[in-house]
Amino acid sequence: MVVFRIDRRSGIATYLQIVHQVEQALRMGALQEGDKLPTAAQVAAGTKVNPNTTLKAYRELERLGFAEVRQGAGTFITRNLARPQSGPDSPLRTSLDAWLVQARTEGLSGHDVKALFSAAYESAYPSGS
Repeated sequence: MVVFRIDRRSGIATYLQIVHQVEQALRMGALQEGDKLPTAAQVAAGTKVNPNTTLKAYRELERLGFAEVRQGAGTFITRNLARPQSGPDSPLRTSLDAWLVQARTEGLSGHDVKALFSAAYESAYPSGS
C-alpha cells in the first residue's frame, strides 16, 4: 500500500502530489496492476487532505490510464510502469544508495544532494525525458 506525504509548501497542487506519488510508486514497483488504492477517507485521515481532493487525484489517475474506479469496490491500479533496472534490488539502485551514503558521510545536506542530482540529471537528460 502507498502512504501519501503531502508537502503544503511545495507549490504543487495537493491532488497532483498524490498523482505523482502513485506514478512514482508504479515506476518503483511498489504498486502493481490490480493493487487497490486507499479510500479517500483513509487518505484524508492520514494526510488531513479533503476527501474530494483525493477523489480528484484518482479521477486524474483514471484519465491517465493508471487506475480505474470500480463503483462500490474502490480504485485499482490498471497497469505497471516498473522496469527491472529500477527495482529496489537492482544494481543501479544499490549504486545510488551507496552514493547517497557517501554524500551524507562527506557532509552534503539533502538540499546539496538534490541540487547536485538536478545538475547531473539536466546534463544526462537535456530534454527532461
